[in-house]
Amino acid sequence: MAEEESLELENTQDSQSKRKLMLFAGLGLVLLLLLGIGLWLLLGGDDAESAAAEDAGQEIATEVVDPGEAFYVAMPRPFLFNLPGADRARLVEIKVQLMVRGSNDDVLVKKHIPLVEDALLTTFSSADVQKLSSLVGKDELRQLALLNVQNTLQPVTGRKVVEKVLFTGFVMQ
Repeated sequence: MAEEESLELENTQDSQSKRKLMLFAGLGLVLLLLLGIGLWLLLGGDDAESAAAEDAGQEIATEVVDPGEAFYVAMPRPFLFNLPGADRARLVEIKVQLMVRGSNDDVLVKKHIPLVEDALLTTFSSADVQKLSSLVGKDELRQLALLNVQNTLQPVTGRKVVEKVLFTGFVMQ
């Protein structure tokens, strides 16, 4: 009888350990499946979303970024003016070109060159010698010139025609 009881104990222990082993194996398999599905959704979803975003971005880019070819309108003569300084007056010469988009804007700006020259000369002659001595000051003057040219041409043309004001020559003596 003792032998029968020991056999029954061994059988129940074996079945319990098999059950535990099957339970842990099942849990491990479920965890691996969940991890695999999560990675697939995470990585697979990004590809689909990024591809959709790229397609949408390309559609938007083709609609918005195609404003026309860049044209550069050179001012017929350099701007030459005096600026009062702390110790003495300075003579400044600035050569300017305007960047516009499309041949229509090119013709429009060339038509209104005297108006643009007036706006630029007014802007340049109000500059400060100390600011023009630094790169930051020149950039500020360029931005101010762009705003003044755009504001001057806006009532005449009905829109902002000039995209950038470029200094192609800058001499201060």
